Amino acid sequence: MEKLAEIVAKQLLQIKAIKLQPANPFTWASGWKSPIYCDNRKTLSYPEVRDFIKLEFARIVLEKYPDVDVVAGVATGAIAQGALVADAINKPMIYVRSAAKGHGLTNLIEGDLKPGQKVVVIEDLISTGGSSLKAVEAIRESGAEVLGMLAIFTYGFGVASEAFEKANVELTTLSSYQQLIPFASESGYVTAEEVATLQEWRKDPASWNK
Repeated sequence: MEKLAEIVAKQLLQIKAIKLQPANPFTWASGWKSPIYCDNRKTLSYPEVRDFIKLEFARIVLEKYPDVDVVAGVATGAIAQGALVADAINKPMIYVRSAAKGHGLTNLIEGDLKPGQKVVVIEDLISTGGSSLKAVEAIRESGAEVLGMLAIFTYGFGVASEAFEKANVELTTLSSYQQLIPFASESGYVTAEEVATLQEWRKDPASWNK
C-alpha cells in the first residue's frame, strides 16, 4: 500500500497543483526563484482529490485532537479546506484573515469563536510559516487554544520548522517536498539531473538562481 505522502504527492502532480520546472524556474511573490510551484486550491476542482484530502484531514483531527471544538481555515487558500473538514467532523468553522477588514467590524477572525475553545487550524501550504503562524497568534489573542495545525503540503524549510517550534505549534502535513522529490524521480516526472537541481534549490532557496 502506498504511503499517504506518496498518494498525496501523486495527486498533486497529476492535477498540476504542483509543477516542477527546474529548467524554467518560477518567480514567487517574495521574489525567490523556484523550480517548484504549488497551488493547492486546484484540489477543490477535482472531487476525488478534494474528498481524499478532506477525509484524511478529518481522520487526523479526530485521532490527534478528539477534543477539538472549532476548525479554523487560514485565508484565503484554506478557507474552503477548513469548511470541508469542519463539515466532515460536524464542528463549527471560522476563518482567519491575513489582515483585519478596513470597514464594518474590522474583524480579523470571521465566525463565532469563544474564549477557551480548542481549535485546529487548517492550511493549504506551508512555506516560511509566517502567515500561518499569524493566524495562530490571532486565535490565541482571542482567548482560544490552538491544538495544532494541519496542511496539505510543506516545502520543509528550516526557517518554518524553527518558527513552528518557537511558537509551540504542532504541524502535521499530508505530504512534503522531501517526500515529493523521490516519488517524482521514480515516477518519471523529473530526470536525475533535474532532481539534483531540485535538491540544490532546497539547500538555500532564498539565494538560488538557476
